[in-house]
Amino acid sequence: MCHNLSRLPRHAGPPEVARESGLYLFASLVALGADMACFMLLLHAQTAPWAASALAYGLGVGAHWALSARLVFAASLAPAGMARRRQQGLFAASALAGLALTSGIVGAGAAGGLDPRLAKGVAVGVSFLATWALRRLVVFARPQPAPLRA
Repeated sequence: MCHNLSRLPRHAGPPEVARESGLYLFASLVALGADMACFMLLLHAQTAPWAASALAYGLGVGAHWALSARLVFAASLAPAGMARRRQQGLFAASALAGLALTSGIVGAGAAGGLDPRLAKGVAVGVSFLATWALRRLVVFARPQPAPLRA
């Protein structure tokens, strides 16, 4: 019995994962740049720091979505409509999870006597890995093809 090998699922191998994670790092750096630039502009415009931070964070998340959806995970972008809105909602939830992780790690580190800047550095790394995993495995999960039948 002969099977068509072109129908076998293509799993992400090390080169694809390395490329994807490099693009994700690029998207994260661009989003961070957008966040920080907006934050500084809003502070310069006399916006309350908490509001400037929230608005800038939102802009950064939006920039990250645009880059992630079109560059990093383009092959897994849902079609326009309900599926895309669901994906956007999951992306926003992953951003909130990253924010909660960051805040929790910095808060716990500072409470434990760690320099908040060092705690923030640890938090950025943990948040980066956690949001990348959530986005790769949940938000932009590739549908699994049905198993081949003999």
